[in-house]
Amino acid sequence: MAQAPTGAAAAAEPLPAPTTAAEPEVLSLAGGGGVRLYGAVWRPAGSAGSAGASAAPRATVLLAHGYGEHLGRYAHVVAALTAGGYAVAGLDHRGHGQSAGRRADVVRFDDYVADLDVLARHARATVATPGARLFLLGHSMGGLIAVRYALRHGTDPAVALAGLALSGAALSIGNDVSPALRRASGILARLVPTLPVVRAGEAGILSRDPEVERRFGLDPLTYKGKLRARMGHQMVGAAADATARLGDLTLPLLAMHGADDKLTDPDGTVLAVEVAASADKTLKLWPGLRHELFNEPERAEVLAYLLAWLDARS
Repeated sequence: MAQAPTGAAAAAEPLPAPTTAAEPEVLSLAGGGGVRLYGAVWRPAGSAGSAGASAAPRATVLLAHGYGEHLGRYAHVVAALTAGGYAVAGLDHRGHGQSAGRRADVVRFDDYVADLDVLARHARATVATPGARLFLLGHSMGGLIAVRYALRHGTDPAVALAGLALSGAALSIGNDVSPALRRASGILARLVPTLPVVRAGEAGILSRDPEVERRFGLDPLTYKGKLRARMGHQMVGAAADATARLGDLTLPLLAMHGADDKLTDPDGTVLAVEVAASADKTLKLWPGLRHELFNEPERAEVLAYLLAWLDARS
Protein backbone atom coordinates (compact mmCIF):
# COMPACT_ATOMS: atom_id res chain seq x y z
CA MET A 1 0.00 0.00 0.00
CA ALA A 2 1.40 3.39 -0.96
CA GLN A 3 0.44 6.67 0.70
CA ALA A 4 1.80 9.39 -1.54
CA PRO A 5 2.79 12.67 0.07
CA THR A 6 0.65 15.69 -0.61
CA GLY A 7 2.32 18.49 -2.53
CA ALA A 8 1.61 22.17 -2.12
CA ALA A 9 -2.05 22.96 -2.60
CA ALA A 10 -2.81 24.08 -6.12
CA ALA A 11 -3.92 27.65 -6.52
CA ALA A 12 -7.66 28.04 -6.83
CA GLU A 13 -8.82 28.40 -10.41
CA PRO A 14 -12.25 29.03 -11.91
CA LEU A 15 -14.39 25.94 -12.33
CA PRO A 16 -14.23 24.99 -16.03
CA ALA A 17 -17.28 25.71 -18.14
CA PRO A 18 -19.68 22.78 -18.55
CA THR A 19 -18.77 22.58 -22.26
CA THR A 20 -15.04 21.95 -21.72
CA ALA A 21 -15.07 18.42 -23.19
CA ALA A 22 -15.44 17.77 -26.91
CA GLU A 23 -18.79 16.61 -28.23
CA PRO A 24 -19.19 12.91 -27.45
CA GLU A 25 -20.49 9.99 -29.43
CA VAL A 26 -23.91 9.54 -27.80
CA LEU A 27 -25.03 6.03 -26.88
CA SER A 28 -28.48 4.61 -26.20
CA LEU A 29 -27.99 1.44 -24.18
CA ALA A 30 -30.55 -1.05 -22.88
CA GLY A 31 -30.23 -1.76 -19.18
CA GLY A 32 -31.99 -4.47 -17.20
CA GLY A 33 -35.74 -4.52 -17.67
CA GLY A 34 -35.33 -2.57 -20.90
CA VAL A 35 -34.50 0.71 -19.11
CA ARG A 36 -32.99 3.11 -21.64
CA LEU A 37 -29.62 4.43 -20.54
CA TYR A 38 -27.93 7.54 -21.87
CA GLY A 39 -24.26 6.94 -22.51
CA ALA A 40 -21.39 8.77 -24.15
CA VAL A 41 -17.93 8.08 -25.53
CA TRP A 42 -15.18 10.67 -25.86
CA ARG A 43 -12.01 9.95 -27.82
CA PRO A 44 -8.73 11.85 -27.67
CA ALA A 45 -7.88 14.03 -30.65
CA GLY A 46 -5.82 12.04 -33.12
CA SER A 47 -7.18 8.65 -32.05
CA ALA A 48 -9.15 6.12 -34.04
CA GLY A 49 -12.78 7.20 -34.17
CA SER A 50 -11.96 10.91 -33.99
CA ALA A 51 -12.01 13.07 -37.09
CA GLY A 52 -9.27 12.28 -39.60
CA ALA A 53 -7.13 10.09 -37.38
CA SER A 54 -6.20 6.45 -36.93
CA ALA A 55 -4.02 6.16 -33.81
CA ALA A 56 -5.34 4.12 -30.89
CA PRO A 57 -6.13 5.76 -27.52
CA ARG A 58 -3.58 5.11 -24.79
CA ALA A 59 -6.31 3.27 -22.83
CA THR A 60 -10.02 3.60 -22.10
CA VAL A 61 -11.52 4.84 -18.83
CA LEU A 62 -15.04 3.85 -17.77
CA LEU A 63 -16.63 6.61 -15.69
CA ALA A 64 -19.28 5.99 -12.99
CA HIS A 65 -20.75 9.20 -11.53
CA GLY A 66 -22.25 9.72 -8.09
CA TYR A 67 -25.73 9.88 -6.58
CA GLY A 68 -28.06 12.59 -7.85
CA GLU A 69 -25.76 13.81 -10.61
CA HIS A 70 -24.88 12.93 -14.21
CA LEU A 71 -22.06 12.65 -16.74
CA GLY A 72 -22.32 16.31 -17.75
CA ARG A 73 -20.73 17.36 -14.44
CA TYR A 74 -17.51 15.59 -15.49
CA ALA A 75 -16.77 17.58 -18.66
CA HIS A 76 -13.50 18.92 -17.24
CA VAL A 77 -12.50 15.44 -16.02
CA VAL A 78 -13.18 14.03 -19.48
CA ALA A 79 -11.21 16.89 -21.06
CA ALA A 80 -8.19 16.13 -18.87
CA LEU A 81 -8.35 12.42 -19.63
CA THR A 82 -8.73 12.85 -23.39
CA ALA A 83 -5.92 15.43 -23.41
CA GLY A 84 -3.80 12.71 -21.80
CA GLY A 85 -4.60 10.33 -24.64
CA TYR A 86 -7.40 8.35 -22.98
CA ALA A 87 -10.79 7.48 -24.40
CA VAL A 88 -13.64 7.83 -21.89
CA ALA A 89 -16.96 5.99 -21.81
CA GLY A 90 -19.71 6.66 -19.29
CA LEU A 91 -23.43 6.51 -18.67
CA ASP A 92 -26.04 8.30 -16.63
CA HIS A 93 -27.17 5.72 -14.07
CA ARG A 94 -30.81 4.70 -14.29
CA GLY A 95 -32.96 7.35 -12.64
CA HIS A 96 -30.23 9.95 -13.19
CA GLY A 97 -29.48 12.59 -15.78
CA GLN A 98 -30.77 11.70 -19.24
CA SER A 99 -31.41 8.02 -18.49
CA ALA A 100 -34.88 6.61 -17.89
CA GLY A 101 -36.23 5.51 -14.52
CA ARG A 102 -37.72 7.11 -11.41
CA ARG A 103 -35.43 9.94 -10.29
CA ALA A 104 -32.73 8.85 -7.84
CA ASP A 105 -34.34 5.48 -7.17
CA VAL A 106 -33.44 1.88 -7.86
CA VAL A 107 -35.21 -1.41 -7.10
CA ARG A 108 -31.95 -3.32 -6.51
CA PHE A 109 -28.60 -1.59 -6.08
CA ASP A 110 -26.95 -4.15 -8.32
CA ASP A 111 -29.14 -2.96 -11.20
CA TYR A 112 -26.52 -0.20 -11.39
CA VAL A 113 -23.78 -2.83 -11.53
CA ALA A 114 -25.57 -4.69 -14.34
CA ASP A 115 -25.99 -1.44 -16.27
CA LEU A 116 -22.28 -0.69 -15.88
CA ASP A 117 -21.54 -4.13 -17.31
CA VAL A 118 -23.54 -3.22 -20.42
CA LEU A 119 -21.34 -0.14 -20.85
CA ALA A 120 -18.11 -2.04 -20.12
CA ARG A 121 -18.82 -4.70 -22.72
CA HIS A 122 -19.84 -2.07 -25.26
CA ALA A 123 -16.60 -0.18 -24.60
CA ARG A 124 -14.51 -3.33 -24.81
CA ALA A 125 -16.12 -4.21 -28.16
CA THR A 126 -16.16 -0.79 -29.80
CA VAL A 127 -13.80 1.64 -28.06
CA ALA A 128 -10.91 -0.22 -26.46
CA THR A 129 -8.75 -1.81 -29.12
CA PRO A 130 -7.99 -5.55 -28.74
CA GLY A 131 -5.55 -5.97 -25.88
CA ALA A 132 -5.81 -2.30 -24.85
CA ARG A 133 -6.20 -1.45 -21.19
CA LEU A 134 -9.59 -0.65 -19.70
CA PHE A 135 -9.76 1.21 -16.37
CA LEU A 136 -12.75 1.93 -14.14
CA LEU A 137 -13.14 5.29 -12.36
CA GLY A 138 -15.96 5.74 -9.84
CA HIS A 139 -16.95 8.69 -7.66
CA SER A 140 -19.06 8.49 -4.47
CA MET A 141 -22.01 6.15 -5.16
CA GLY A 142 -20.30 5.48 -8.48
CA GLY A 143 -17.28 4.34 -6.47
CA LEU A 144 -19.47 1.85 -4.62
CA ILE A 145 -20.90 0.66 -7.94
CA ALA A 146 -17.36 0.37 -9.30
CA VAL A 147 -16.15 -1.68 -6.32
CA ARG A 148 -19.11 -4.04 -6.61
CA TYR A 149 -18.47 -4.31 -10.34
CA ALA A 150 -14.78 -5.07 -9.77
CA LEU A 151 -15.65 -7.74 -7.19
CA ARG A 152 -17.98 -9.41 -9.67
CA HIS A 153 -16.22 -8.86 -13.01
CA GLY A 154 -12.67 -7.80 -12.14
CA THR A 155 -11.16 -11.06 -13.37
CA ASP A 156 -13.60 -11.58 -16.26
CA PRO A 157 -11.44 -11.94 -19.41
CA ALA A 158 -14.30 -10.63 -21.56
CA VAL A 159 -13.97 -7.26 -19.81
CA ALA A 160 -10.30 -7.42 -18.77
CA LEU A 161 -10.16 -4.50 -16.35
CA ALA A 162 -6.66 -3.14 -15.83
CA GLY A 163 -7.33 -1.12 -12.70
CA LEU A 164 -9.81 0.61 -10.41
CA ALA A 165 -9.66 4.28 -9.37
CA LEU A 166 -11.97 5.66 -6.68
CA SER A 167 -12.88 9.18 -5.57
CA GLY A 168 -14.80 9.61 -2.32
CA ALA A 169 -16.25 6.12 -2.66
CA ALA A 170 -19.43 5.48 -0.65
CA LEU A 171 -18.03 2.49 1.23
CA SER A 172 -18.62 3.77 4.75
CA ILE A 173 -22.11 5.24 5.07
CA GLY A 174 -24.85 4.92 7.65
CA ASN A 175 -22.43 3.91 10.40
CA ASP A 176 -24.08 6.30 12.85
CA VAL A 177 -27.53 4.79 12.29
CA SER A 178 -28.81 2.73 15.24
CA PRO A 179 -29.91 -0.91 14.71
CA ALA A 180 -33.50 0.11 15.48
CA LEU A 181 -33.43 2.81 12.81
CA ARG A 182 -31.86 0.38 10.35
CA ARG A 183 -34.76 -2.02 10.91
CA ALA A 184 -37.22 0.83 10.49
CA SER A 185 -35.55 1.87 7.24
CA GLY A 186 -35.97 -1.66 5.92
CA ILE A 187 -39.67 -1.58 6.74
CA LEU A 188 -40.10 1.81 5.05
CA ALA A 189 -38.16 0.57 2.02
CA ARG A 190 -40.64 -2.29 1.63
CA LEU A 191 -43.86 -0.41 2.42
CA VAL A 192 -43.21 3.04 0.91
CA PRO A 193 -40.03 2.57 -1.17
CA THR A 194 -40.11 5.92 -2.94
CA LEU A 195 -40.85 7.99 0.18
CA PRO A 196 -38.37 10.90 0.47
CA VAL A 197 -36.94 10.63 3.98
CA VAL A 198 -33.48 12.22 4.36
CA ARG A 199 -31.94 15.36 2.92
CA ALA A 200 -28.50 14.67 1.47
CA GLY A 201 -26.51 17.42 3.19
CA GLU A 202 -26.01 21.06 3.99
CA ALA A 203 -24.67 23.79 1.71
CA GLY A 204 -20.95 23.53 1.06
CA ILE A 205 -20.79 19.79 1.65
CA LEU A 206 -19.72 19.01 -1.92
CA SER A 207 -16.86 21.48 -2.35
CA ARG A 208 -15.22 24.56 -0.89
CA ASP A 209 -15.88 26.27 -4.24
CA PRO A 210 -19.29 28.02 -3.98
CA GLU A 211 -19.63 27.97 -7.77
CA VAL A 212 -19.92 24.17 -7.60
CA GLU A 213 -22.94 24.41 -5.31
CA ARG A 214 -24.48 27.17 -7.44
CA ARG A 215 -24.19 25.15 -10.64
CA PHE A 216 -25.55 22.03 -8.97
CA GLY A 217 -28.60 23.98 -7.82
CA LEU A 218 -29.26 25.41 -11.28
CA ASP A 219 -28.65 22.17 -13.18
CA PRO A 220 -31.98 20.67 -14.33
CA LEU A 221 -30.41 17.20 -14.54
CA THR A 222 -29.30 16.97 -10.90
CA TYR A 223 -31.58 15.54 -8.21
CA LYS A 224 -32.16 17.93 -5.34
CA GLY A 225 -34.86 16.09 -3.39
CA LYS A 226 -34.55 13.95 -0.29
CA LEU A 227 -33.03 10.49 -0.34
CA ARG A 228 -35.78 7.92 -0.89
CA ALA A 229 -36.35 5.14 1.65
CA ARG A 230 -35.52 2.29 -0.71
CA MET A 231 -32.53 4.09 -2.20
CA GLY A 232 -30.99 4.72 1.20
CA HIS A 233 -31.64 1.18 2.40
CA GLN A 234 -30.18 -0.31 -0.79
CA MET A 235 -27.08 1.89 -0.66
CA VAL A 236 -26.28 1.13 2.99
CA GLY A 237 -26.75 -2.60 2.41
CA ALA A 238 -24.62 -2.57 -0.75
CA ALA A 239 -21.83 -0.71 1.06
CA ALA A 240 -21.83 -3.13 3.99
CA ASP A 241 -21.73 -6.13 1.65
CA ALA A 242 -18.94 -4.65 -0.49
CA THR A 243 -16.88 -3.80 2.59
CA ALA A 244 -17.19 -7.37 3.85
CA ARG A 245 -15.80 -8.67 0.54
CA LEU A 246 -12.96 -6.20 -0.01
CA GLY A 247 -10.45 -8.97 0.63
CA ASP A 248 -11.44 -10.45 -2.74
CA LEU A 249 -10.41 -7.30 -4.63
CA THR A 250 -7.25 -7.97 -6.65
CA LEU A 251 -7.15 -5.22 -9.30
CA PRO A 252 -4.58 -2.42 -9.18
CA LEU A 253 -6.26 0.15 -6.95
CA LEU A 254 -6.09 3.91 -6.49
CA ALA A 255 -8.36 5.07 -3.65
CA MET A 256 -8.62 8.84 -3.13
CA HIS A 257 -10.70 10.69 -0.55
CA GLY A 258 -11.01 14.20 0.80
CA ALA A 259 -10.01 14.18 4.46
CA ASP A 260 -12.81 16.68 5.21
CA ASP A 261 -15.50 14.71 3.38
CA LYS A 262 -18.72 14.80 5.42
CA LEU A 263 -20.85 12.83 2.93
CA THR A 264 -18.85 9.62 2.71
CA ASP A 265 -16.46 8.58 5.46
CA PRO A 266 -12.76 8.54 4.48
CA ASP A 267 -12.33 5.58 6.86
CA GLY A 268 -14.11 3.40 4.30
CA THR A 269 -11.46 4.24 1.72
CA VAL A 270 -8.65 3.62 4.20
CA LEU A 271 -10.15 0.22 5.04
CA ALA A 272 -10.53 -0.65 1.36
CA VAL A 273 -6.82 -0.18 0.75
CA GLU A 274 -5.84 -1.98 3.95
CA VAL A 275 -8.01 -5.02 3.22
CA ALA A 276 -7.85 -5.34 -0.58
CA ALA A 277 -5.75 -8.24 -1.82
CA SER A 278 -4.38 -6.07 -4.64
CA ALA A 279 -0.59 -6.22 -4.92
CA ASP A 280 -0.66 -2.72 -6.42
CA LYS A 281 -2.70 -0.38 -4.21
CA THR A 282 -2.39 3.31 -3.41
CA LEU A 283 -4.19 5.37 -0.78
CA LYS A 284 -4.36 9.13 -1.33
CA LEU A 285 -6.04 11.27 1.33
CA TRP A 286 -6.32 14.95 0.41
CA PRO A 287 -6.09 17.16 3.55
CA GLY A 288 -8.71 19.90 3.68
CA LEU A 289 -10.65 18.67 0.65
CA ARG A 290 -14.33 17.77 0.78
CA HIS A 291 -16.47 15.28 -1.13
CA GLU A 292 -16.04 16.20 -4.80
CA LEU A 293 -12.28 16.04 -5.31
CA PHE A 294 -12.58 16.89 -9.00
CA ASN A 295 -14.53 20.05 -8.14
CA GLU A 296 -12.36 21.39 -5.34
CA PRO A 297 -10.05 24.43 -5.86
CA GLU A 298 -7.18 21.88 -6.09
CA ARG A 299 -8.91 20.04 -8.95
CA ALA A 300 -5.94 20.43 -11.31
CA GLU A 301 -3.65 18.73 -8.78
CA VAL A 302 -6.16 15.92 -8.22
CA LEU A 303 -6.55 15.31 -11.95
CA ALA A 304 -2.78 15.35 -12.45
CA TYR A 305 -2.43 12.74 -9.70
CA LEU A 306 -5.06 10.53 -11.33
CA LEU A 307 -3.41 10.86 -14.75
CA ALA A 308 0.01 10.00 -13.33
CA TRP A 309 -1.44 6.84 -11.78
CA LEU A 310 -3.09 5.85 -15.07
CA ASP A 311 0.01 6.68 -17.12
CA ALA A 312 2.15 4.40 -14.95
CA ARG A 313 -0.19 1.49 -15.69
CA SER A 314 -1.03 1.98 -19.37
